[in-house]
This record gives sequence, structure tokens and C-alpha cells, in this order.
Amino acid sequence: MLDSGPTVEIHPIRDIRTRDDHGQPIPVSVNHFPHRQCNYACKFCFHTALSSNKLKLEKAQGGLRLLKAAGMQRLNISGGEPFLHPEFLGKLFRYAKVELDVDTGVICNGSKVTDQWLDTYGQYPNWMGVSCDSFNEDTNELIGRRDGSKRHGEHWRRVQRIAEYCHARTPPLKFKMNTVVNRYNVEEDMNSALEVLKPQRWKVFQVLLLEGENTGPGALRNADDLVISNEEFQGFLKRHKAHNPVAEDNDAMENSYLLLDEEMRFLNCQGGKKIPGRSIFEVGVHAVLAGAGWEPETFEDRGGIYDFGGQEPPRSLPEALVF
Repeated sequence: MLDSGPTVEIHPIRDIRTRDDHGQPIPVSVNHFPHRQCNYACKFCFHTALSSNKLKLEKAQGGLRLLKAAGMQRLNISGGEPFLHPEFLGKLFRYAKVELDVDTGVICNGSKVTDQWLDTYGQYPNWMGVSCDSFNEDTNELIGRRDGSKRHGEHWRRVQRIAEYCHARTPPLKFKMNTVVNRYNVEEDMNSALEVLKPQRWKVFQVLLLEGENTGPGALRNADDLVISNEEFQGFLKRHKAHNPVAEDNDAMENSYLLLDEEMRFLNCQGGKKIPGRSIFEVGVHAVLAGAGWEPETFEDRGGIYDFGGQEPPRSLPEALVF
């Protein structure tokens, strides 16, 4: 087993590289799933509750130290629903920001974000992201994006509340929205809602099938009927072009994300599956990167490196890195 890492040196963002001098990949941006649990049941989910495992906070922090020492500069947390473990999430953000000087963000469904969490930990993320696939409650019902609440417009109110909080902070907390375009929402017009929410970054994904997660034997979800054509996806993008969607079709998503699971294992998504490698605690970050199926050039081509202008919490470390 490896030690959780030495003291980390801070590297300025202007020197960001996705490969080192020997051509080996550098994990500049890591998407971490601390656990697989969720209170929603979205039919297209590609990271389902196949286990209930979650590392203890101290070990998770040790994993972040290893990743930082290997070159990580941005940590994106999603799930499962990250806010099912709010204190764990908040302390992980605080550690990543204050101790490691890593830019951080979260993607959640909005249902478990509380004022208390925002007051305690809202200073640490650079951005707050919410998954929102529809502003029509019937469509959300079909997708599975609800937690049993029967209140009309509940998801819309949750998303709007988080957006308002982000915009009202001084300095503002960047607000991001993720949308998965699928059979149920491909014809929806979201322009009016987007005018109200004003996301600084709107990621729009074409629904993606991954064997063992949302299609095939043993999968907990079945998204086969939600698949859309490339032409339909382009039609959705054209309808919303005024809001500058950051579009990712199936080709753009494949091999362009570094996905890290609840055991700190990179997930290889080549061939339409998610195959975990060995844990970074066992053999180190660079050793497992070789089998992660991540292509830095594809990551760059999809716009993975961008200037996000993160906020600055109080800290004793040098000025924050800016994406």
C-alpha cells in the first residue's frame, strides 16, 4: 500500500499540461464518484447503485493528496447523489480547496442541498452544478428524476433556488447546469427557463448507453428506449443555441473523462462498458492511468480545459488556480 503522499507543490494554471515530458498522461481534471447511492431513479443513469461503499473521510483525503501530487488541478464530484452525505462532501471540498489548492465543483440533483450546508461549506466549491433534464413535471416523472415528491413544479423550484443562491453570493458561486437529451425531452424548449436561471456553463449530453449500468444483463437501469439520433441531438442544440450549450455527443464523451469510483479506481469506458482498474492506493496514480482508457487529446478537444474564474475562500495558501 502506498503512503497518501508528500507535501504538494502548487503549479500555476498557465503551465497546465495533459502529458508530461515523457508523454505520460497527467490527471489535470478528475471526476470522482464518492459513492453510488441516489434518491432518484433516472432511467439513463450510467453510475447506478451497484454497491453502497464509501471511503472514510481520512482515506478519501489521502487519495486526493495522491492525485494532487500526480498533477490534479480540478476535482469534480458527482454520484450517486453527493448530498446524501453532506458533511463528508463539505469536508472533502474544504480539504481539497484549503489544503491542496484544487479547484472544485459538484453536480447534484438539487433535492438535498440545504441552507445549513451552503452557509457552512458554500465558500469552498468554485461552482455548483445541478442536473436538470426538463422543466415539465410529467417529463421528469417519465425520466425518473424525482424523489417521490408530488408537489407540482418541485424540481424547478429546487433548481431555481440553487441558481439564485449562486448568483447572490459575493463573489458569485458559479452556477452550472447539466442536461441529458433523451427520447422524453428532445423536443422540449428550455429557453424561457434558461433566461431565468442564467447558468454560466450549460453542459448538454446525448444520452449514453453503458453496458452493466443502463443497458444489458445485470444493469439496474434500462435506457435502450431513450436513445436519440445524432440529428435529433443537433436539433435540440440548434433550438437552444442562444444559450451557448457545451455539447457532448457520444463520440465526445467516450474516453475524454477521468472517472474515479468509490474505491479510488479509474473506470475504463472503452468499448461501451465501465471497467474498474486497480486502486490508486495499491500501485499509484500514474500506474493505473495507463489502463484508464483516458485520452488527453480527446479531453482537450471537447473543451475540458476552460477558464471558469473560480471564487476565493479564505485560506493561507497561494492565490487559487483559475480555470
